[in-house]
Amino acid sequence: MAYKYLAEAWKKPHEEGPMGISVAEIMRERLIRWRREPAVVRIEKPTRLDKARRLGYKAKQGFVVVRVRVRRGGLSKPRPRAGRRPKRMGVRKYKHAKSLRLIAEERAARKFPNLEVLNSYWVWEDGQYKWFEIILVDPHHPAIKNDPEVNWICHPSQRGRVFRGKTGAGRRMRGLLHKGKKAEKLRPSKRAAWLRKLRKKAKKKGITRVLKHLL
Repeated sequence: MAYKYLAEAWKKPHEEGPMGISVAEIMRERLIRWRREPAVVRIEKPTRLDKARRLGYKAKQGFVVVRVRVRRGGLSKPRPRAGRRPKRMGVRKYKHAKSLRLIAEERAARKFPNLEVLNSYWVWEDGQYKWFEIILVDPHHPAIKNDPEVNWICHPSQRGRVFRGKTGAGRRMRGLLHKGKKAEKLRPSKRAAWLRKLRKKAKKKGITRVLKHLL
């Protein structure tokens, strides 16, 4: 029952709860401390317990929660030194190829190379940063190996899963969360489906040799 009220409070964080205080007010005070911390910090327990439990977190040995701070906004690149037409002279407003949540998961996985990323969720954001909490699991811990609900992550096929788009954020980036009509044409990923379609067209036109150099 407590998880239900927690979830409701996080759905409308700016509304005051029964105690006369909102989630936004609490988080505003926490952000003062969070901004001074390193970008990747291990924490004792999840900030959003209801969300963490829904994603598979358990308060037992072998589970680790990490808070990651990621900078918001677009990317920029060095200005070209040689001549370009105005269209190709762009320096700012380049978009991330990955979502910020997936970037946060990858940074946590690099910081803790002996753990595997189970899942993650958004915590808070301000004008400059976004904070995500990443649930990590130790696949070599006996408590994890003996848990039938989680020990699937101990299989060798799950090694480095975050870098292969197998987490929730990775599957979303690959376009695999769509269900229903035409969703089968997105497997195993949007890019793979696009390449498959391109190769079929090339085969019909007899230009496969040219495509081999391009793809």
